Amino acid sequence: MLFDGINDALFIKGNPLDNASSFTIEIIFRPESSANPDNSEQRYIHIRNQTDDVRRILMELRLTADQKWFLDTYIRSEVNNLTLIDSNKTHQTGKWYHAALVYEKGKMRHYVNGVEEGSGEVIFLPIENGQISIGARQNPRSWFKGAIKLIKFTRRSLKPEGFLSFFYQ
Repeated sequence: MLFDGINDALFIKGNPLDNASSFTIEIIFRPESSANPDNSEQRYIHIRNQTDDVRRILMELRLTADQKWFLDTYIRSEVNNLTLIDSNKTHQTGKWYHAALVYEKGKMRHYVNGVEEGSGEVIFLPIENGQISIGARQNPRSWFKGAIKLIKFTRRSLKPEGFLSFFYQ
């Protein structure tokens, strides 16, 4: 799927992680550079309840002024929330990458090409009656510019050796 960074996205009623207490989300994608200054925060996966945004999962990237990107992931519930982000771990645009968000027993981790780039503790409460957007936030903004080859949802936590490793090895 190609996304133009202006107004392309998929909005799907349903949640592949409905009621999951642990999970792994993997994506193979190619972020592109963008001359649009409003396009520095690009969401490519947003899962939430259909009626409110209290419980949510976000996977996104932040585009730097020199057209590199770094991973940004977020989990929120009524109990607490956590953002994993490290602006020092940048990657080139225009290349294919594998990113993963993993959650199990209060621990959230995210990876780029099998390398852990952030972790922390957060209480995740399963998202019931959920929906997902791919390529933007669900309140249409923060458009993703680039290509998505594959998204995989697993209803358990995986370690890097269980990821779609054929891609980055």
